[in-house]
Amino acid sequence: MHAPNQISLAAKASGEPEFREIGLGPWSETHPGEPRPDNPASPNYSRHFDTELLNEGDRRNVLDRYRYWSVQAIKDDLDARGRHDFEVAVENWTHDFNIGSMVRTANAFQAGRVHIVGPHKWNRKGALMTELYQHVEHHPSIAELVECWRNRIAGEIAYERARAAAAAIHIHESAGSVSALLQCETASATPDDSVAHDETPSFQSSAIADAFREGGASAQSATQSATQRAMSELAAADNRIKELEAARIIALDIIPGAVPMETYRLPKRCLLLFGAEGPGLSQKALDLADDVVYISQFGSVRSINAGAAAAVAMHAWIAQHAAPASV
Repeated sequence: MHAPNQISLAAKASGEPEFREIGLGPWSETHPGEPRPDNPASPNYSRHFDTELLNEGDRRNVLDRYRYWSVQAIKDDLDARGRHDFEVAVENWTHDFNIGSMVRTANAFQAGRVHIVGPHKWNRKGALMTELYQHVEHHPSIAELVECWRNRIAGEIAYERARAAAAAIHIHESAGSVSALLQCETASATPDDSVAHDETPSFQSSAIADAFREGGASAQSATQSATQRAMSELAAADNRIKELEAARIIALDIIPGAVPMETYRLPKRCLLLFGAEGPGLSQKALDLADDVVYISQFGSVRSINAGAAAAVAMHAWIAQHAAPASV
């Protein structure tokens, strides 16, 4: 049995502080009499819920909406909600304890992916299990990471160009359909020679013409709606292509020639490179980066903690591209 922590005992004896309880207890205690949501026969059944958490309670560091959810259900929901366009890469040559903190921050800011460069084993202590909710990839070298990332960007550009081309074809075909419908409607409104001198055209001919016009108007409206959707698709694809073509690899380090983050416009699609505490990024990483950015500091120290620097950089991206609308 471990001896009580003297600091904790002193705090308890002083009556300060009083900490609020995080999370929820067992389902039977927090929702007495209510059917369990992991029971398929229950009216509130959902595959999201984890039986063990419902039994024992959920004290994890997760948002309240994810209470009692399984790890996979949370990860799937984050994917469905849409992860952000920035990715994070950390060099793991020194087994730096800050890596876990960086992964946790990447989860908080919904980074698209987390890349660990170097040895597969990394210091997970500071991550507090948040790596389970992220897409974590491992790379043997920084060169391999950069090659994979640039190839993926090229593949996404090719996909968006194909999507834009398909939308353009649809718009062209829809325009032809509308033109054909208008020509048919004009023709139906003009009497042929056989009734040109007949002052009382037959009721049947008039009804057929009316029906054709009604059908043509409906078809024309549907075609126009499809054209508008295709135009929206084309605009979205073109905008995405511009974002992908502007994608950059950004290294965070303090070296000659680096630019201050406070004046740097982060591209929407980017890969942020972070190094270890002390040595910073490797020379290879700096050579392969498109830009090198540093965080301005005003005290006596040369640099701030690597985990803190990563948090500042990720939040800078959030402030520029994902800041919530003011209420």
